[in-house]
Amino acid sequence: MPVGHRRSMAPLNDPFRPDAPIVPELAAGAVVIRDDGPGVRILLLHLKDEDRWCLPKGHVEAGESLAAAALREVREETGLDDITLGREVGEVAYRFYSPKHRRNVHKTAVYFLARTAQSTVRPEPIFDRYEWSEPARAQDLVRYDTDRTIVASARRLLDDPVHQDRLKS
Repeated sequence: MPVGHRRSMAPLNDPFRPDAPIVPELAAGAVVIRDDGPGVRILLLHLKDEDRWCLPKGHVEAGESLAAAALREVREETGLDDITLGREVGEVAYRFYSPKHRRNVHKTAVYFLARTAQSTVRPEPIFDRYEWSEPARAQDLVRYDTDRTIVASARRLLDDPVHQDRLKS
């Protein structure tokens, strides 16, 4: 992808194929923040195989709540264990074709705001690096509109004085 080019659609392995079967998937994740210095930072993970920045998220297991799945996925993907899950940031949905499984996927992902005092991240092997980004930079670094929508929603929550008071307690 050329420098400065931004994919504006939802995440895709391949374009959606109307002639292929479709399965629903539910995922949960978090916009993880740290506020221990000159301002709030958002945690981004870099997927090495796709060369893109993203937020931690993953599949909701059968019988698992969205909140429990979000916490589990953040812990698994980041190695962070001191996480406080806050309110829901938003929900996004997108669809794509998975050539590996020869089917379409309609994915719904729900994100929460989460807070940690930890700064050292131990990412899963699928990630080659991480960054604690200023919110505006985080919104620019993520590739897909769905991720930018979630980061923008988190930024609005972080700018809300009522929410700021809750973060400090």
